[in-house]
Amino acid sequence: MTLSVLLAGGGTAGHVSPLLAIADDIRFQDPDARIVVLGTSEGLETRLVPEAGFELATIPKVPMPRRVSGDVLRFPGRFRGAVRSVVDLLREREVDVVLGVGGYVSTPAYLAARRTGTPIVVHEANARPGMANRVGARLTRPDLVGYAFPGTPLKGHHVGMPMRTQIEAVDYDEDAQRAEARRSLGLDDDLPTLVVTGGSLGAQSINEAMAETMTATAQSGVQVLHITGAGKGEELREAAADNPRYHVRDYVDGMESAYLAADLVVCRSGAGTVAEISVVWVPSVFVPLPIGNGEQRLNAAAHVAAGAALMIDNADFTPACLEETILPLVGDPDRLAGMREAARREGFPGTAARTMTRMVYDAAGMMHPGREYGPERWTKHERFYRTGEERA
Repeated sequence: MTLSVLLAGGGTAGHVSPLLAIADDIRFQDPDARIVVLGTSEGLETRLVPEAGFELATIPKVPMPRRVSGDVLRFPGRFRGAVRSVVDLLREREVDVVLGVGGYVSTPAYLAARRTGTPIVVHEANARPGMANRVGARLTRPDLVGYAFPGTPLKGHHVGMPMRTQIEAVDYDEDAQRAEARRSLGLDDDLPTLVVTGGSLGAQSINEAMAETMTATAQSGVQVLHITGAGKGEELREAAADNPRYHVRDYVDGMESAYLAADLVVCRSGAGTVAEISVVWVPSVFVPLPIGNGEQRLNAAAHVAAGAALMIDNADFTPACLEETILPLVGDPDRLAGMREAARREGFPGTAARTMTRMVYDAAGMMHPGREYGPERWTKHERFYRTGEERA
């Protein structure tokens, strides 16, 4: 019997990336599995899902109206239409399991699954769950709910974050890996290295603070790799024109190289970023996005409490903060080593995609294929165990 699964979620990379990691693991376990991704025609899934080789089905985006308008009257009918569309899709494809990761399309998918008797699996990426996954978690068994961060208020399991195998394979303790990463990014092997990133969209306030500390950065002896976000690097390039150790890039294809190159990372605390940093054990300073419902601060809370990272409010991330806190930390190997050890002790779960795949097969009442993961998919821990290079 071949598994048929609908994976629901989209809109942002925070939803699409873990969804695709799970889809990739299902496809690895059974190349014949029938996988359909449900999204909208407006989100990043329209590009990322086909690029990853998966089929994308779309339904209209039906957000809950936040103020009184004509949309309030139209919402019930539009929402029922979205649910009916998913019901038709589930029946047409004879779907065995619906897995949702949150976002606009997940609620219609969960309700359609409930209507058709299709088992539901849920993964929640943020420490503060969204409405869709709160609904989904109530419609399924707790053993079919996984979440990325400890303390997430859902009945389920702390499984970590599904992510690309390249991230899980990163070994921050291997000098050769770190040296190769620095060379691939055009960085000096021997200089203390600060990596600054605001994610794919960039972080304007972080970029501005860095631009104002160019003189202090140049005098510190620290080299900087600043990933500004697409189209946001011109001002920094001009400011850094006389500092050959300040490297400005709009993006890096494969953030594992940036993590390996860094002695310290300064970044936002989106769910994916926090999870990747927690798995890699790279010392970090989180500057949570000051808008939204506070989920970025919650995402990083456990990692900070473990002593593996610092947290600085966006309003406090100033040139003075950079000069008095960030730059001295980059040049303090003993303190950085302590942060790495704290991350190691924290033991953030890896291989979450594999765990979610097992949940999918369990929900379907099917035996997991049990295909063994080869060297190209080994985590750093598996490589140690299998090659006799385990570290204490």
